[in-house]
Amino acid sequence: MALAHNTSGMSLEEFLQFAENDPEHRYEYIDGQIHMMASGSPDHSLICNNVGRILGNALRRGPCRVYNSDVCIKLNEQDCVCPDVSVSCDQRDRGAKKTIQYPYLIVEVLSPHTKIRDRGLKAELYQNIPTVQEILLIDTQIMRVQLYRREEGYWTLRNFSFTSTLELTSVPVSFPVAEAYEKTSFDEEYPEEA
Repeated sequence: MALAHNTSGMSLEEFLQFAENDPEHRYEYIDGQIHMMASGSPDHSLICNNVGRILGNALRRGPCRVYNSDVCIKLNEQDCVCPDVSVSCDQRDRGAKKTIQYPYLIVEVLSPHTKIRDRGLKAELYQNIPTVQEILLIDTQIMRVQLYRREEGYWTLRNFSFTSTLELTSVPVSFPVAEAYEKTSFDEEYPEEA
C-alpha cells in the first residue's frame, strides 16, 4: 500500500533528493505528493525479474534499454512514477542520471495493494506519455496479463492467459505468458508436462 507523505510545496527536484536520501524505501511523486511504495511479495519479485530478464535478453543488442523500478519516469513537474519494468529505445534517455522520460513499454506487476492504483491512475498517466506504445499489467493473484496497446491514436486492451504467447509491437519481443510466471506459486498449479 502506498503511504502519502505531507509534502505540500515540494518540487520535483526536492522529491528526487528526498528519495535519494532514503535508499531503504521506494517513493513515487504523484500530483505533487510523495507516496511510499509498499514492498512486494515473493511472486511479485519473481515476475518482475522474469519479465526484466526476458526483455533484457531479447533486447541485448540494439538501442533499447530495460530498467527496473529503481529508475523512475518523469512525466511532468508534478508526476514521477516508478514502474516495475520499463523499456526506452529513445536516444534522449541515454545517460540519464535520475529519471527517464521517453519509455516505449511499461510493465506493472499487480499486487492486491497496488492493483487499483496501477490499473487506474498510473495507467492513465502512462497513456499520456507520447512515446509509450504498450502497457503490460501482470497479475500476481491469477495468471493473467493485460496488454494496453496504442493503435492509430486509440488504446486497445487484450487479455492473455497461461497458454498464450504475448507478442509486443513496441519492441520486437514475444514470449509465452507462462515464462513470466516461472518459479512462482503458479508453477504448482500448472506443472510442466513430463
